[in-house]
Amino acid sequence: MPEADIDRMYDYDPKYLAEILKSVKTIAMVGASADKTKFSYGVLRQLSEIGYDILPVNPNPNVKEIRGLKVYHSLEEIDKPVDMVDVFRPKEELFGFAEKAIAIEAKVLWGQIGVYDDKAAQLAEDAGLKVVMNRCPKIELFRPFWKPRLDLKI
Repeated sequence: MPEADIDRMYDYDPKYLAEILKSVKTIAMVGASADKTKFSYGVLRQLSEIGYDILPVNPNPNVKEIRGLKVYHSLEEIDKPVDMVDVFRPKEELFGFAEKAIAIEAKVLWGQIGVYDDKAAQLAEDAGLKVVMNRCPKIELFRPFWKPRLDLKI
C-alpha cells in the first residue's frame, strides 16, 4: 500500500491527539535506543526535555540507562503506573505490545511512524485504551506551530 494511503488510514482528529498528549505524563518507550543516531533517541530526548516522565524499554541487558534515565528490559519490569506505551518496534510486534500494554493497565497504545496493526488497535480499544498508530508524539506536539505560508514564493 502506498505511504500516502497509510497516512490517510491513520488520520486522527488533532483534538484527539492533543487530548492524549496533554493527559499522559508517564511514557514507556519500547525500542528506546542509546544510539544518538536513532530516531527513538531523538524522540526520547525531546519528550524528556519537555517534561514527560520517559521510561526507556530496551531488552539489551548491557543497556542500563539512556540520557541518565533508568532502562527497563521489558514493560513488565516497570514498577510504576504507565500512561502511554510508545512503540518503536516493527509493526509485526505491535499486537504483542498491545497485549502487554493492557496487562500493565496503560491508558494509551501509540505506534510510531510505520508501526500500525488494526488487530492490535482493536484489541487495545476493546480493553479501553486510546490508540494512535503511524504517528510520532514529538511531531504531533509541534504540529500546531507548523502553519503553511501560502504567500511565500517558491
